[in-house]
Amino acid sequence: MDKPSVSFIIPVYGNQGSIQPTFDDISNLFEHKLVNFDFEVVFVNDCSFDQSIDEIKKLRKEHSNVKYISFSRNFGQVSAIIAGARHCKGDIAVIMSADKQDPVALVEEMIKEWQNGNKIVIGTRIDREDKWFSKFTSNVFYSLMNMGNKKIPKGGFDFVLMDRVALDEFNSIDERNRFFQGDVLWLGFPVKFLQYTRLERKIGKSQWSFSKKLKYFIDGLLNTSYFPIRIFSLMGMFTSFSGFIYAIVIVFNKFFNNIPFKGWAPIMILILLIGGMIMLMLGIIGEYIWRIYDEVRNRKIYIIQEKAGFDKNGS
Repeated sequence: MDKPSVSFIIPVYGNQGSIQPTFDDISNLFEHKLVNFDFEVVFVNDCSFDQSIDEIKKLRKEHSNVKYISFSRNFGQVSAIIAGARHCKGDIAVIMSADKQDPVALVEEMIKEWQNGNKIVIGTRIDREDKWFSKFTSNVFYSLMNMGNKKIPKGGFDFVLMDRVALDEFNSIDERNRFFQGDVLWLGFPVKFLQYTRLERKIGKSQWSFSKKLKYFIDGLLNTSYFPIRIFSLMGMFTSFSGFIYAIVIVFNKFFNNIPFKGWAPIMILILLIGGMIMLMLGIIGEYIWRIYDEVRNRKIYIIQEKAGFDKNGS
């Protein structure tokens, strides 16, 4: 009987120096702990600016279970995860980072939870050994995400195990501007959360810039719920109702109490508040329209320049 196989999907962008140690950690785990499992590692190079691809190719020459995909340009981390998910062949897929901040040792516990019947096992962060600004922005990001989608833990997650059944359903989603965490939880399969502390990055520095975080935040907010549209619809109804009541008060005081309406300050305040609300609502509607346009264009979410280790069917 064949051993169950585990596919590691590892997005790579500016991870020179950490490719080999990440692979060594995985190999040691299967050599000493998970001896009844086979494994493959699928590195997805998101057009790194450094020598990451050279390190990956060196590993590929030395180990047949190392495979790689290299994009023609930078398409983003989510596109890299999707590409790896569509090409891997394991009974289980583990998505993790290449910066050694996700503890590989946790995979053993994740697989035990999979054996207990959980189709999806998620490593959720209870703390981070990062700098204070990274902690702060991450906490704000996932706290806001949790407001729109209660299933998303406030600590967030990137470290995920998916059963082949769940992975196939994940691969069937054909959308752009995707929010990885939201897609995983949307599948609806039994989920087990395992808490861990995200380790400090020892090699290199994060390429997850503020602009990328902001773009991903907007994708997550718009993709996981109708919260932005609904909140502004409610605010619009509240503003209209308040304006209607205020108009009645003005007319009543004018005709019954003979109180004239004086001053430009109240008018300016109302104009600024309502005008600002309208502009913000138009901006949110524009984001939705832009995403509709992006879907209609139906462009590929990634382009593969080179790959190795896969058969003609891509697996």
